[in-house]
Amino acid sequence: MPKRTREGDDGGSSGGEDRSDVPIPGTTGRYLVLLRSEESKAGGKALTNIAGMRVTSTADFAEGMIDPEKVGDADAILLQELGVAVVNTPPDQIQSLSLAAAEEGSGILAIEAERVVYALQDHAISDLPPPMLRHGPVEHSPGSLEYLLGYRDAINHLVTSIVGDTQMETSQGAALALDESQYTWGLQSTKVTASQYSGRGIRVAVLDTGMDLQHPDFLGRRIVAQSFIKGEEAQDGHGHGTHCIGTACGSRQPSTLPRYGIAHNAEIYAGKVLSNQGSGRDGGILQGIEWAIRNRCAVISMSLGAPVGTGQTFSRIFERVASRALAAGTVIIAAAGNESERPGFIAPVGHPANCPSIMAVGAVDAQGQVASFSCGGLNPDGGQVDIAAPGVDVYSSWPRPTLYRRLRGTSMATPHVAGIAALVAEADPDARGRALLQVLAQTARRLGLPSRDVGAGFVQAP
Repeated sequence: MPKRTREGDDGGSSGGEDRSDVPIPGTTGRYLVLLRSEESKAGGKALTNIAGMRVTSTADFAEGMIDPEKVGDADAILLQELGVAVVNTPPDQIQSLSLAAAEEGSGILAIEAERVVYALQDHAISDLPPPMLRHGPVEHSPGSLEYLLGYRDAINHLVTSIVGDTQMETSQGAALALDESQYTWGLQSTKVTASQYSGRGIRVAVLDTGMDLQHPDFLGRRIVAQSFIKGEEAQDGHGHGTHCIGTACGSRQPSTLPRYGIAHNAEIYAGKVLSNQGSGRDGGILQGIEWAIRNRCAVISMSLGAPVGTGQTFSRIFERVASRALAAGTVIIAAAGNESERPGFIAPVGHPANCPSIMAVGAVDAQGQVASFSCGGLNPDGGQVDIAAPGVDVYSSWPRPTLYRRLRGTSMATPHVAGIAALVAEADPDARGRALLQVLAQTARRLGLPSRDVGAGFVQAP
């Protein structure tokens, strides 16, 4: 479909005259079409019969993996496992499908504009291991809110490193020592360090910017990597994905302490659904989800998304996909979003974490307080925060030569929950799909904070 895009963006309107073929801001110009299960198995014939589309299906490729170089002139790519087609076609054909979707028995359940999605990274605090912290983040100018928050975090850690025995109180009054000489504060506070489980035999898919496949802390691990970004390998050219994979599945004995990884024996499935610039499309996310389901991953971690407005409902298509994933024994855990500026402004949980069948993760700091950037459960039609996890001053792996970095964001909280989900899945073979989500919620530590911000509470390892 002809469309205009801003330079460096994956989609969005550039303004100008009113044209039906110019996508609205935040979208790509393509569409997602949700099909009935039986229609998907039939190869999406409704797309051909109704709109005359040329359809390419994942069933046409080895192992269900679409080769973007071989799609040719297809109008639609059918993700057969999910029952969703990604459609790139003129407006008149979309109009035909929209009219058909309103008819009973058409085989088409819903049509949505494809969104642009991003890595949900708030900012870096430091490239240096603790306690050698710079005063403030490296990616924002002085005078900004982010700079002040980073400066505060750096001072807190500097004081801790000097006095040694100082303990900082959580919101429940329990003392939490911030000694990270052996383990990160996130692993300590979630009781990962006391767990007997390691994620052995559990497959964890992290859909993000890929992974540094030669990082020294992951040598010898079972890693399956796949890129869903045209023209880019699975190798991480951004860093966000390597950081998230490190938290969820990092080594028990990294080359440099502290230990930062949770499910250190889990099998890693690194799906590159975001580019080296940190952006992607709904269609790529859905391809990654289908790939993870086909590979029988028990857990999918997604530290990505797009903001939604107050009162905006969740994606019906992503909700149906997440429900189908749960039925297949796969849970999707996603970042709630970083658009808030607390205490003055709280933004609603973003897409796709706002789907009821996706576990939305909020972020808290080492003092047990909600992170200033963490989104809240404001929208009544879906959009709740389900659980909270460490999301401030999180130390994890980073692509070579840096190796390690500290970041903050609900992106950093999400892999904490995903890694612990792998531990729960190992501990209980029956904890799959919705049962796994229930265990995570039931075993969370209750916090003296609104469920709007932390859901069931603070995630805890078995």
